[in-house]
Amino acid sequence: MDKLLSPDKLPITLAGAGLVLILVLAVVWFVLRKPRDADVSQRLTELAGRTDGAPNEPAAKQAMERIDAVVSKSKRGGDLARDLARADLKFTVAEFMGVKLLTAVVGFFVGLYIGRADARAMIAAGLVGAVIFSFVPNMYMGSRAKGRVKSFNDQLGDTISMMANALRGGFSFLQTLDMVARDAPAPMSAEFRRVVQEVGLGRSTEEALQSLLRRMPSEDLDLLITAVNIQMEVGGNLAQILDTIGHTIRERVRIKGEVQTLTAQGRISGWVITALPVGLAIFITVVNPGYMAPIFTFGMPPESWCCLPVASIVMIVIGFFTIMKIMDIEV
Repeated sequence: MDKLLSPDKLPITLAGAGLVLILVLAVVWFVLRKPRDADVSQRLTELAGRTDGAPNEPAAKQAMERIDAVVSKSKRGGDLARDLARADLKFTVAEFMGVKLLTAVVGFFVGLYIGRADARAMIAAGLVGAVIFSFVPNMYMGSRAKGRVKSFNDQLGDTISMMANALRGGFSFLQTLDMVARDAPAPMSAEFRRVVQEVGLGRSTEEALQSLLRRMPSEDLDLLITAVNIQMEVGGNLAQILDTIGHTIRERVRIKGEVQTLTAQGRISGWVITALPVGLAIFITVVNPGYMAPIFTFGMPPESWCCLPVASIVMIVIGFFTIMKIMDIEV
């Protein structure tokens, strides 16, 4: 292992690792790719419920469907499917797990390159890189879902006013939902279009709205759905109720915007203070691997300072979450 990771043979080793990575990428792409245009006769046969005469699916696609069916039955798989729908990512659970595995492989090779000062450092950095990179898809999914929920909440006040005006104009509640699905901006239109489709497939309006609340967790939306459910049971002027709710939601959005503006400096400071030591350590390791070698060497100081990274990372994480907690002001 030491001979393979020696400085004179390191470029050859990294080149071989790169070829392996390209091969893994090609295999994953071949497994996950889907045909863009399905055969019309095949789709008609599936809709008619006939299996005879239908072309056989590729073995890779069948395997992915079986894996997805098994994984989706677990609680973790169900939560992951909900998060994918919340982020509007067109992936199945099995495909998303494949992406996580792929990013972990990429992180392993990135760690090998960063920790190239020592053989043990390469292995340790590779494992750490694999773990960190495996969370990158989850971070992207969470960021995308958070952005969609924020956009949904910002649009909810104007959408409620649109619904109130439509109800005054003589529209039924389902016609109002369909109007929002056609005229509202994304992501509001996409979510209400799904509500209309679920009602058209036989679900009750209450169940479809509760499904919307699971996809878009929002206190303002919960208030709207509660008001609609109460009005359906006991009656009342729904347009007037929606006007009151819309005014309350718009004021809450305005206050949240002011709070976000006032706390922006503290949140940016938390990100900069957290990223600065980590980025500086990675930069020094890439530029001068021998200078950072003692950190990855097990032993006693001054030859080894292997305990410093663990203590530093723990303190950095604690400081980051402390700053974010102080800046998190509920409205």
